[in-house]
Amino acid sequence: MANLLLRTEASVAIGTGHVMRCLALAQAWQDTGGCATFAMAEATPAVEERLRSEGVKIVRLAAPVGTQEDSNQTARLAATRQAEWVVVDGYQFGAEYQLALKKAGHKVLFVDDNGHAEYYSADLVMNQNAYGGEDLYRNRESGTELLLGLRYAMLRREFRRWREQRRANSEVGSKVLVTLGGGDDANLTLRVIPAFEHVGLAALEVTIVAGGSNSHTRELEGAVARTEVHLRLLRNVTGMPELMAWADVAVSAAGTTVLELAFMGVPTILVTVADNQRSNARACERLKFALNLGDLAHVSPVQLAAAVRELMTDPERRIRMTHSARNLVDGLGAERVVARLKAGDWRGQNG
Repeated sequence: MANLLLRTEASVAIGTGHVMRCLALAQAWQDTGGCATFAMAEATPAVEERLRSEGVKIVRLAAPVGTQEDSNQTARLAATRQAEWVVVDGYQFGAEYQLALKKAGHKVLFVDDNGHAEYYSADLVMNQNAYGGEDLYRNRESGTELLLGLRYAMLRREFRRWREQRRANSEVGSKVLVTLGGGDDANLTLRVIPAFEHVGLAALEVTIVAGGSNSHTRELEGAVARTEVHLRLLRNVTGMPELMAWADVAVSAAGTTVLELAFMGVPTILVTVADNQRSNARACERLKFALNLGDLAHVSPVQLAAAVRELMTDPERRIRMTHSARNLVDGLGAERVVARLKAGDWRGQNG
């Protein structure tokens, strides 16, 4: 049985985006008859429960994340598991980490967002974002291959049955989905709740998703209970495709969830909750499948309410955004990556 080792992390501070896209890749690998193992030093209970429910194994590493000892432990684990590939995903892993795995004789897929490693020696570097371009990876080994752009957007298994379905856009929308990431360490979700009191639309329904790593649930529950708008708070949701299909509009952080919303064709208002999301938010707006309000910390409730109201009452714009999004993200990215991993023409050119 072919083995895949995925080295990534999840925590309240980091969030869950790295793990969730690695899970999509692991699922696609499993679908070809392979076995997937996650190597992690840090993981929240909700993340561990999700991974185990998907039939993947978890091995806990003891070394500080991204250090030489970390790469040594990962290399030894890959050898023990006879992993065909090692997948590395996270901002803590850089150029030396890739090189150490390559020197140990492993084939490496490095999942990247912003060129943070500065130099790349992995066999494959993948950037699935709307802004992913070759300019980020000029400093790389001659044999390092790039997989860039929305063609490689990796979506989890639960999204697959929605590929052939198309959403209907009502004349005036009423349903809003809010999702600001798996952790939300700064509790920025709390800033969003008052905005819906200013939207001014009849029959407004708002569903707020608090990720399984969100530690502010009680405070959010109190804020939801005090508002006169029809709000509901859901925690640790596993049925995100169904919620996205329900929504007329989404308010989302500009992380990996944007790709899922695009695939589902949900007109989306983006806010950035971390510096590394700004490029993604700008690119998504440029491609016309989302609006970008910028840093959430600087967006007032009235500004957010106005954006929601304008999009809700403009069905033609929502239809255009839906078409743009679904034309750009087809949901087959993980399968494309696995097909490249299994292509069989690797000659160890970087080793």
